[in-house]
Amino acid sequence: MSFQGKVALVTGGSSGIGLEIAKELVSKGAKVVITGRQQSKLDEAARELGPNATAIRADVSKLAELDTLYATIGSTLERIDVLVANAGGGEVLALGAITEEHYDRTFDTNVKGIVFTVQKALPLMRAGGSIVLIGSTSSINAPAGMSIYGATKAAVRNLVRVWIQDLRGSGIRVNVVSPGPVRTQAFTDALPPGQGEEIVGHLRARSTVGRLGEPEDIAKAVAFVASDAAGYINGVELFSDGGASQF
Repeated sequence: MSFQGKVALVTGGSSGIGLEIAKELVSKGAKVVITGRQQSKLDEAARELGPNATAIRADVSKLAELDTLYATIGSTLERIDVLVANAGGGEVLALGAITEEHYDRTFDTNVKGIVFTVQKALPLMRAGGSIVLIGSTSSINAPAGMSIYGATKAAVRNLVRVWIQDLRGSGIRVNVVSPGPVRTQAFTDALPPGQGEEIVGHLRARSTVGRLGEPEDIAKAVAFVASDAAGYINGVELFSDGGASQF
């Protein structure tokens, strides 16, 4: 797989899975633009990625910031060959504790952000382009307290099912890669105090390969789906979770 000569955009690329995806694409020859909301993290990530990476601060839930992002890419790199819509997040709030703020924040980033990240990128894309949305196994089996997050990821899957029809004939593919539990700092920070070891043990036991995912696992799956090697794959949700979602 080679991305030599291609331009890739990875939203939420300053840390965790997004940063690892950016590393994978850079290692395979792509020029990569990463976005995030914190300039300091973006600057650090850009230094780590090297000269073939550019960092642009943007909040995907803010349409004006997306407009600025795409204007910058258009004037400097002229096109996007690979779009990885990775920016997203969620919190644990059980039914009865869900707030309007929590609902709005999660849907604004995970659904609104995805919709307009993709829609506003289209003028910069051409035949042979690939869009990969980062979903989650929570789209089919969200854990307790993650109903809103799970609902947003189910929405992502269903957006793609329609978008492949909307994009028919354009030569642009759209797919979803849905990770299971992945060992990132955000995952570690979300573990309840004193329960981390027990929860990780339970998740490891669910995996048919006997371990949690690593960011590199997801990055390699994304690179494959985005590559020309997957040119006949369109509209799928690929679960990268060690087989846990099958049970």
